[in-house]
Amino acid sequence: MKFSCEKALLQTAISVASRTVAQKSSIPALEGLLLRCGEELTVSGYNMQAGIRTRVSADVTEGGELVLNARLFGDIVRKLPDDVVSFVSDEKQLVHLTCGDADFEILGLSAADYPELPEVEDDFCVSIQQKTLRAMIDQTAFAVSTNESRPVHTGALFEITEAGLTMVAVDGFRLAVRREPLERIEGGFLSFVAPGSALSEVEKICEDTDDCAAVTLGKRHILFEVGDTQLICRRLEGEFLDYKNAIPRQNPIEILADTKALIESIDRVSVVISDKLKSPVRCVFDHDKVLLSAKTGNGEAKDVCRVSGDGGGLEIGFNNRYLMEALRYAPADTVRIELNTGVSPAVIVPVDGEENFLYMVLPVRLKAGE
Repeated sequence: MKFSCEKALLQTAISVASRTVAQKSSIPALEGLLLRCGEELTVSGYNMQAGIRTRVSADVTEGGELVLNARLFGDIVRKLPDDVVSFVSDEKQLVHLTCGDADFEILGLSAADYPELPEVEDDFCVSIQQKTLRAMIDQTAFAVSTNESRPVHTGALFEITEAGLTMVAVDGFRLAVRREPLERIEGGFLSFVAPGSALSEVEKICEDTDDCAAVTLGKRHILFEVGDTQLICRRLEGEFLDYKNAIPRQNPIEILADTKALIESIDRVSVVISDKLKSPVRCVFDHDKVLLSAKTGNGEAKDVCRVSGDGGGLEIGFNNRYLMEALRYAPADTVRIELNTGVSPAVIVPVDGEENFLYMVLPVRLKAGE
C-alpha cells in the first residue's frame, strides 16, 4: 500500500474516524483505524455499535488495506510538519511514514482481523441541510435519557411525515421536540430511533452549511452521509413514548418571557444550589412578574423576573438545570410558557414564527418552607 496526502487532510480524517474507535476491545483491531486504498483512500473507525468511514483526497500509487493503532497513528500525524505525508507499507504490515525531515516506522495489523462495517439498504432516504440537522440534534439531544433501563429512550425519535422531520428526546423528567421541513423524501413515511451517542457524533461532523446530509434507513442500521464522511449506527428497538398525547396543550395560563432575562434570574437563584445541596427553584407566577427563590444549607436566594401575563399566583417548583437548558436551547428571544397547576408539566414554545421547537418539563413537588 502506497499513497501521499496533505498532512492536514489526513489529520482531519484520523480525528473524525477515531470518534468511533473502541477504547478497549477483545478484538485488538477495533482499537485501530482501518486504512483502505483503492481508487481513493478511506479511513474507518468502528466499535461494533457505530462506525465512521471518511474519504481522503490522496495520491494513491498502490492499493491495499491495513489497521493502525488509532492513538499512535493520530499522535504521529498530528506532530508531523505541515507538508505532504508519504505512506508506504509492506506485506508484513510494516509502515514507513515520512513528512519533511520526520521519519517513522510503525507496525500495523492485518485488515482481515477488522470486522466489516454493516451495509445499509437504501430503501428509504431523506435529505436535510447539514446546518439544520446539526441544530435539530443540538436542540433535542440534551434531553436524551442516560438510563439504560429503557434503552429506546437513550436515543432520539426521528418521525418522517409529509410535514417533514420531527425529532423527539425524552428522559422521564423533560421532553424536547424539534420540527423541520425536508429537502427530499424517498420511500414513504416512517419513524425510527437513533442512539444519542451516535447523534452527538453526527452533530460534530455536520458543518454550518446549506449542503445536504442524507439519512438512509436500513432494517437494523441507520446511515448518515455528510460530505465525504459516513456514520453507521444501530437502530434502537422498542416502544418510544407516545409524545403527542404526553404533551398538555389546553393550558389556562400563558406567560410571555424574555428568554435571556429569565435564564439570568434562574442562574442567580441557582447560586445556592449544588450537587450536595439540591433544591428546586420555587417560581410564583404573578401579574407581569415571576418571583424566583431557592433555599439550601448554603443560604437563600430570591429574584424577580418581569414577564407578560398573569399567573394568578401559581406556585410551582422546577429543577434549575432542566429549566435553564430548555431556555438556552430554545431558538427564540421570547418564549411562551404554558401552565396549568403546580403539579402539571410546563410547556415552553417560541413566541415568534412557526412552532418548530417545543419543550416540556415536569415540576418538582415543593415542600413547605423549601
